[in-house]
Amino acid sequence: MAAGVVVAAVAAVAADRGADPAQMTTTDRVHEIGPEPSIERTTLANGIRIITERMPEATSVSAGIYVRVGSRDEPDELSGASHFLEHLLFKGTATRSARSIAMAIDAVGGEMNAFTTREQTAYYTRLPVGQLAFGLELLGDVISEPAFRANEIDAEREVILDELMMAEDTPDDVLHMRLLESMFPGHALGRETLGSEESIEALERDQIAGFHAHHYRPANLVVAAAGALEHDDVVAGVDRLFPDGDRGAKPERTAPAAPLEPIVVVHRPIEQAHVSYGWHALAHDDPDRYAFYVANQVLGGGMSSRLFQEIREERGLAYTVYSSMSSYSDTGLATIYAGTAPKNLAEVTSLMDSILDGMLADGITDEEHAVALGYLEGSMLLGLEDSGSRMGRLGGSMVVRDDVISIASHLSQIKAVTIDDVNRVLHRVFTGPRTIAAVGPFDETDPALVAALAHTR
Repeated sequence: MAAGVVVAAVAAVAADRGADPAQMTTTDRVHEIGPEPSIERTTLANGIRIITERMPEATSVSAGIYVRVGSRDEPDELSGASHFLEHLLFKGTATRSARSIAMAIDAVGGEMNAFTTREQTAYYTRLPVGQLAFGLELLGDVISEPAFRANEIDAEREVILDELMMAEDTPDDVLHMRLLESMFPGHALGRETLGSEESIEALERDQIAGFHAHHYRPANLVVAAAGALEHDDVVAGVDRLFPDGDRGAKPERTAPAAPLEPIVVVHRPIEQAHVSYGWHALAHDDPDRYAFYVANQVLGGGMSSRLFQEIREERGLAYTVYSSMSSYSDTGLATIYAGTAPKNLAEVTSLMDSILDGMLADGITDEEHAVALGYLEGSMLLGLEDSGSRMGRLGGSMVVRDDVISIASHLSQIKAVTIDDVNRVLHRVFTGPRTIAAVGPFDETDPALVAALAHTR
């Protein structure tokens, strides 16, 4: 099993019966102490995993249900179904309307929200201490008993179409959508998470309900909670909400294989030019990921980074310039972005290249290494001060990795990164093929754009 201490009595019962999770009865469950004493984990007989972190000093409690399905798990004809579901589950259940859900949360001063990514969908609530049972019951109802009323589907369809139009009106959103399409051509990872206008208009009630019935099964569910709570109370609440049934199965995923497309240009009659470079990078369990955190921080992850200091602070050529990284189960993404005046595009892209080439040629300095390590340690600790962030760490880790790495272990892995590690991963990622995406008041034949891209690899 994953790291943790299995409670001996429960393990013995399971062993005596020769039980595996698929065969356990409703009274059997596997309980573990997590990577830290305040974290506990339980796997129910139906396969749902529950993980909690006790924060005795907290004045809030946060609970979420994380579903191991996202936009990359949708067939072409259901593009956008995960995000559509995220909207629809808040529109009402068999016994609750959207209004009653909103009023119930407001009545206790809480908040409730959700998000969809390429590999997961999450629904969560943050409430005052003492409202945990209510929060779990509400989440369980929303997840397991959606009404899928026809009029609400049609209303929410219009909301999502409006969301798509808003994205198309936002140049940097357009840039990143086109960049991903070019980096993962013909693959679901390259599709917009919202879907397309055509796919959203075509989605029917039975298709959405079928997608929910197939993927929202115990094998894909993680319940995470953090705050002033007792683990056994969360387990009991979840046990009542999700009776035994079909466990379901994890989504079957195929890694992208097509080569990336080198250049994509989108004409928009706007005042700024937006440009981004993209490379295939590291999967979420790649052992080099810690070194890449450091590399990204030095390149463009903060105010002291090379991109920010050179392009914004020293030359004043861009308000926004940064590098970023994303990871998936079988691949990853590294990007550099800048928004600048069209007349400065050639200079900015030249600087982006020269900064990266300098890092590849000479590596990072001792000072940069020390600053990046300090930032990554401090920002992680500061980001885990409330129950919502603690819940998010637990739920996200379990649905992605089936495990949670202790804070101490994570920090020790960061501190163990050497300059040689960083230089190695820089070459591993940034010497590979890349995509260049540009959005602005030009087309592919515009002299300024041609000059800007002429020196690129």
